[in-house]
Amino acid sequence: MTELNPTTPAAVEAFFSHKRPTRAQRHEQGKLARRDTPLEALAEVPSLERRADPVALLASQEASRLPQLVALRHERMTTDRFAFLRGAALIMADDLSRTPRSSVNVQLCGDAHVANFGMFASPERDLVFDLNDFDETNPGPFEWDVKRLAASVVVAGQANDHKAKQIRKAAMAAAQQYRLTIAKLANMRTLDVWFATVNFDELLRALKDTALGKAAKEAGKKASKRSGDSAVAKLTEVVDGKRRFLNDPPLLTRIPDADRDRVIADLSEIYAQYLATLSPDRISLLTRFSFDDVAHKVVGVGSVGTRAIVLLMSSGDNEPLILQIKQAQQSVLEPYTGASRFSEAGQRVVAGQRVMQATGDPFLGWCRSVGAESLDFYVRQLRDMKGSIETVGLTPEALTLYARICGGVLARAHARSGIASLIAGYLGDEETFEEALADFGVAYSTLNDHDYEALKGTLDA
Repeated sequence: MTELNPTTPAAVEAFFSHKRPTRAQRHEQGKLARRDTPLEALAEVPSLERRADPVALLASQEASRLPQLVALRHERMTTDRFAFLRGAALIMADDLSRTPRSSVNVQLCGDAHVANFGMFASPERDLVFDLNDFDETNPGPFEWDVKRLAASVVVAGQANDHKAKQIRKAAMAAAQQYRLTIAKLANMRTLDVWFATVNFDELLRALKDTALGKAAKEAGKKASKRSGDSAVAKLTEVVDGKRRFLNDPPLLTRIPDADRDRVIADLSEIYAQYLATLSPDRISLLTRFSFDDVAHKVVGVGSVGTRAIVLLMSSGDNEPLILQIKQAQQSVLEPYTGASRFSEAGQRVVAGQRVMQATGDPFLGWCRSVGAESLDFYVRQLRDMKGSIETVGLTPEALTLYARICGGVLARAHARSGIASLIAGYLGDEETFEEALADFGVAYSTLNDHDYEALKGTLDA
């Protein structure tokens, strides 16, 4: 087996000259992996007695977070059961580590719930649909992502008061489309798999006159309006002829004037690190923009409490650009799948995103803070036509269709980092996989309910 990043002459030679297996050989290897972990075993969830304390796991993440925002994180996670699931990636990773796992590894998203699929602008300014959150990305068993997707479909269906049979059908649809898409990709040319994308306009045409068509069309319109200009209009103001961020703590907090010179000096150093991670054409683009202002911005649900900085930049003609510098920490998967091969967590996030997405943010890069506290970050453009299809209010038919779309997109992302024929060999041609994943999703929703109530109990006490 060749090394992923060979450094020694012998490793480089092996990487260059080692003959790769055929599709048929990989497919057979996947079939053999079923002997060690049968598909039926993927339905298993750990019993309450075998699990770690969910509240303690959440508390273990708080030591590295801003203490003044911990209460806000809890507030957002206890909004409803789906919000809790979104913020409980560590709990689910710990649970998955206590269940049978396959030996078929890919680059995992690590947090592949239905709300982490959505639209964003490609560098060509087309709207594409893909996974859009990679904070927890790390290599691991392929089914862990599919299990998180299936569980999120179940919890979303329950939030809409769908019937149990309808909910299970939607979870099965996600897993089935994953299996069918993997089988299709396994027979495609390698380069065609790598460059495959889901164009949102084409997706809308396919969804026309379906139960999901209206919701998808509305989501696309909202995403198109969520541009850099709309972010500027919402987050900034003009004072004495100069544009700056609004001050709306704790959600958006400007740097105090007394700290401004020190912060700018520190930002200059980490900005230089960031530029070093970009290609020359991206750097050339950024030479058109200079710094105007900086603020702290609260983001997400599970991410609340981590550092997230927004930079206001402008061209010589006062055309604005907002970059987000978001803290990256150890992936919740690493204690269970092995440490990242990257020394900086920001690089782990960026590398995982670049592998799993066929097209992405041209400003994506990483850096590490300077000074007494060394923190890792990744950098991206704020918004830029980002959006998602809301699962709240979807009919059972619409949720099932959306689950299928997400399952297919996840399969394409996995095929880029793994070997589709290997996964296809493991999954087989029957419905055993989707039956097991639907069983898992339904059973895991019960654990999610338990944990949600446990966290609420600590807040009510």
